[in-house]
Amino acid sequence: MAGETSTSSTRATLLARVRDLKDQAAWEQFASIYAPLIQRYLRRRGLQEADAADVTQETMSRVTSAIGRLEYDRGKGRFRGWLLTIAHRSLIDHVHRAKRAVAGSGDDAVHALIDAQPQSDDAAEWERECQQQVVKWAMDQIRSEFAPKTWSAFYATAIENRPVSDVANELNMSAGAVYIAKSRVTSRLRIVVEELEDDG
Repeated sequence: MAGETSTSSTRATLLARVRDLKDQAAWEQFASIYAPLIQRYLRRRGLQEADAADVTQETMSRVTSAIGRLEYDRGKGRFRGWLLTIAHRSLIDHVHRAKRAVAGSGDDAVHALIDAQPQSDDAAEWERECQQQVVKWAMDQIRSEFAPKTWSAFYATAIENRPVSDVANELNMSAGAVYIAKSRVTSRLRIVVEELEDDG
């Protein structure tokens, strides 16, 4: 169908590309995916919006400084876990700076919670949000590659989990055409997601 593509990319993964600090496109992609996640994490941990934005920038700066030296080993943990640890350390540093600036004015219970390592619930929520954000970003990138009806068939069946028969009737397509549309977009989506990360 005109306007669609099924060619697979062989580009290096995003995590491999961001090791090259001169790859501006890779860093822009990385920031557009992960900076909002970091900021939401910080907001949930109690930072005001402006402070969360500042600490997000600090976290991204630390990532920039460290990622070139990162020897990634899947057996020792996922990249996402490493990124969460850096975000959490940036949060701790921010809180400690605030405590020094206004000695004794903070809530000790909140500070004790923040000082702790990321909890398992934090890590599980972070992982879910990372997966959702990566898929959403990838979908935004590929949507224009497909005809509107193809995309609608994919979205209704794969994302909204609606019955193929209902979607086929609504879009005036055969059930087979709906399955093909879903498969075509899903295959392309998988390729783009795999380009974004090398830890699954």
